[in-house]
Amino acid sequence: MHPCPSNPFLDRRQFVTAGGLALAGLAMAQTPALAQNAPGAGVHSALGPLFDCPVNNDGTYALPPLPYTYDALEPAIDEQTMRLHHDLHFAAYQKGLNTALGELALSRQRNDFPQIQYWENQLAFHGSGYFLHVIFFQNLAPAGSTKPAEELQKVLADEFGGFNAFKAQLSAAANAVEGSGWAMLGWQPFGRKLVVLQAEKHQNLTQWGVIPILALDVWEHAYYLKYHNVRADYVKAWWEVVNWANVGLRVAAARGDFAAVDESGVKK
Repeated sequence: MHPCPSNPFLDRRQFVTAGGLALAGLAMAQTPALAQNAPGAGVHSALGPLFDCPVNNDGTYALPPLPYTYDALEPAIDEQTMRLHHDLHFAAYQKGLNTALGELALSRQRNDFPQIQYWENQLAFHGSGYFLHVIFFQNLAPAGSTKPAEELQKVLADEFGGFNAFKAQLSAAANAVEGSGWAMLGWQPFGRKLVVLQAEKHQNLTQWGVIPILALDVWEHAYYLKYHNVRADYVKAWWEVVNWANVGLRVAAARGDFAAVDESGVKK
């Protein structure tokens, strides 16, 4: 799994001016409590700022704030679900990832690995959960605030035989995940193709090297309070709050065209 993105509303010209060394502030409203968790630095990706990982000043992975208020995605996703999802579930993956990395560092220092299988499993599980949740929250925006650019629709149509065919495949993949997991659009660098995949328990059924572009969380914590056991209704509503500007930028960046698009994901 590739490292996670930072702020999807980053002004690309500011990024270039700063030499790519600083993360931009969030452009949409956030609560003061969440702002206290803002990362102090970033681990920078060669793919550009959308793929930077937020880190704390001590080098541990940070819990990035939401780029919108808790209730901004209603009625598609309710405020209570967003609070629990971000502040409890997402935070648990962040803590688990940092704990696993810390324990493995101690094992290396001691040259003693009595629980290597356990901590490697924790690293895979919590790391995958952390990275995908960063992407998931950045992939969302209030209903009607963005729409797929023509260039993005063309790319998806070329890859999947039509924009609606792409949406149908991703929805079907999400609804068919057994138990807990994800459906996602990803970029496979080896074949230079966009692919739709499932990811059960975060790390299962994925492909090596895939860069997540659009991630749909279908763990029950993402929808059960509002939609109960009717996952299909949640998946249908989720499409109403997809941040297409973010998706367009990330597709272009992953395909190597970052410098050729503007902030809405349209090629210059």
